[in-house]
Amino acid sequence: MEKLYSDFLENNKKWAQAQVDRDPTFFEELSKIQNPPLFWIGCADSRVPANQIIGAQPGDVFVHRNIANMVVHSDMNMLSVLDYAVTVLNVKHVVVCGHYGCGGVATAMSNKHVGIVDNWIAHIKDSYRFHKKELDAIADYQQRYDRFVELNVKEQVFNLAETYIVQKAWSEGIPLHIHGWAYSLKTGLINDLNCTIKNNEMLQEVDRLDI
Repeated sequence: MEKLYSDFLENNKKWAQAQVDRDPTFFEELSKIQNPPLFWIGCADSRVPANQIIGAQPGDVFVHRNIANMVVHSDMNMLSVLDYAVTVLNVKHVVVCGHYGCGGVATAMSNKHVGIVDNWIAHIKDSYRFHKKELDAIADYQQRYDRFVELNVKEQVFNLAETYIVQKAWSEGIPLHIHGWAYSLKTGLINDLNCTIKNNEMLQEVDRLDI
């Protein structure tokens, strides 16, 4: 364990030196400003590193992660990060990226009790309830599991679009696009779920805030 810890620190030195070898001004320029075009809401799973899987560099992606890439309207952590991304960093694209094989989604499909995280899993179970008819009609477990991953992402995209933060940006003419993706651990490829929302006219009337 001690060697693993020291290896991480040594790897950091090697990585930093490699950046400087390629570009002596890399860190000097990076430290001056943060101007990412993309805000990423992803799963906390260690196998889904936001920057790496889209070939992005440091400074390109502003990231928030939690179990099963959820957008919970009472989550002040997520809302604070979203507000900073939209109103301060002026990101133009927000991506909710789920992944096939998500443990949180699998748990939400079961009656398993896992402790305090049950309270968070309950929000994922809501996504199942909204799409129960479609999901229950899929006999094959793996196909139902994969579809639930996708539907959960789509629900979070709509949850984002319903926030005051996003709708205020749209009311001010900010071209903000919200996308839903599902990442495959087996292939390394992203599945664009084609559920992009770019204005509140794409929401049902009751969800459009009068700002």
